Amino acid sequence: MAAAQRIVIENCAIATVDADDTEYASGHVVLAGNRIESVGAGKAPEGLENVVRRIDASGHLVTPGLINTHHHFYQWITRGLATDHNLFDWLVALYPVWARIDEPMVRAAAQGSLAMMARGGVTTAMDHHYVFPHGSGDLSGAIIGAARDMGVRFTLARGSMDRSEKDGGLPPDFAVETLDGALAATEETVRQHHDSSFDAMTQVAVAPCSPFSVSTELLRDGAQLARRLGVRLHTHGSETVEEEKFCHELFGMGPTEYFESTGWLGEDVWMAHCVHMNDSDIAAFARTKTGVAHCPSSNARLAAGIARVPDMLAAGVPVGLGVDGTASNESGELHTELRNALLINRLGAHKEAALNARQALRLGTYGGAQVLGRVAETGSLEPGKLADLVLWKLDTLAHASIADPVTALVFGAAAPVTASFVNGRQIVEDGRLLTVDEDAIARSTRDEARRLARIAAQG
Repeated sequence: MAAAQRIVIENCAIATVDADDTEYASGHVVLAGNRIESVGAGKAPEGLENVVRRIDASGHLVTPGLINTHHHFYQWITRGLATDHNLFDWLVALYPVWARIDEPMVRAAAQGSLAMMARGGVTTAMDHHYVFPHGSGDLSGAIIGAARDMGVRFTLARGSMDRSEKDGGLPPDFAVETLDGALAATEETVRQHHDSSFDAMTQVAVAPCSPFSVSTELLRDGAQLARRLGVRLHTHGSETVEEEKFCHELFGMGPTEYFESTGWLGEDVWMAHCVHMNDSDIAAFARTKTGVAHCPSSNARLAAGIARVPDMLAAGVPVGLGVDGTASNESGELHTELRNALLINRLGAHKEAALNARQALRLGTYGGAQVLGRVAETGSLEPGKLADLVLWKLDTLAHASIADPVTALVFGAAAPVTASFVNGRQIVEDGRLLTVDEDAIARSTRDEARRLARIAAQG
């Protein structure tokens, strides 16, 4: 790092979210190139060379960048629909619309989803994209390109479905792939786009959609493919009571047993939701270090239930936060999920002891890095880790009278982002994106949403 250009951030409160939850009431962070060089109390060390910028961050809290562990970007252009449905009814209502998406729609939707997250403090995003209508274009390339242009670190969970209406599934027949086609396309996406290096900006996971939209063969063969290629695995699991009933009726076992029988438990796996988990399910996840993407707002929007996050954490299950698709979380922001995770979990069995502010922040940072398999690189502010961090402004009307900055961030209103850095590059300044034109994205998402609605209405 000796010859690297340095950025010095000083006079800020710091929550490192390291193993000891180290915090500084007034401290500094030094970035050297794309790495964190030092973090500590007081002013930065004297005599630093190649300092290209000094930031007086008085009135701010600096945290690791937020990490989103579950999303469906394409849903940005179908927000506000089926607002009073449970999951299965919601899927039945929306699959005929989603089955008409194409590459320009997916590109615009990815830009909208990424922009909303990035300007709200997300530095690592992911997208679980599983709808590939016949002849719809290069959807994976469009999504990856949008993330690259935005400047965020990104994992594409290349999804798939091969169980359509004719097989007892929910998607229309023309919106699913064949078993062989899905596996081949997934492998090609991994080989073309996955970067396994320490500071990778793009990674790919293997991600069949869910037990009720894919065959057993696709799950089993997908797990084998992922492990042969050395990438992670992602899917939906135990989201609703209807899913549990489906698994018992079709497979003679619950979702967790079914996943284990197909090779889908392990430290290289993370699953979205995991709302309906009994003690043995949680023990199986803990034993195998299978991760969970907790999506509190989406679970509430679809009336799916309250995930047992405190019990998962106590058992040692890795847990991160997810926005989920914006057809079931119209705000599309992860920083609001810090607050929602804390509040919703306090409605469960553990009440006020369910989560505290620092546990919520850990879910959105270090926990997310755990489930994405990147805890060595990001998720906490420590020397040698990647320079992914956020400066939250906490001295305005919304937060100034809350003495503890972490409490202000989690319990208070959504805090303004003064600056967000990814890989040492600033991508947000004073709540606005520096890498893309937000207003142009707003126009394109509106236009593509209207075009999709017209096409869907025509059948």
